[in-house]
Amino acid sequence: MNKNENAIEVEGHTVEDAIKKAMEILNVSRESINVKIVCEEKRGLFGMEGEKPAKIKVSLKEKRKD
Repeated sequence: MNKNENAIEVEGHTVEDAIKKAMEILNVSRESINVKIVCEEKRGLFGMEGEKPAKIKVSLKEKRKD
């Protein structure tokens, strides 16, 4: 995980796995984050996991001021 000022990068076996990890790290729900897919996972030989993990960049959504 790399932390930037307003975003973190997270890797996982799949994009969904990376999103779950990011939510746990930030302790937030899916509705409160923006997700940008940096790269999707690449499967190994015969569709096995492990060749290349998925990577996403996650930032918190701006809270509205009413």
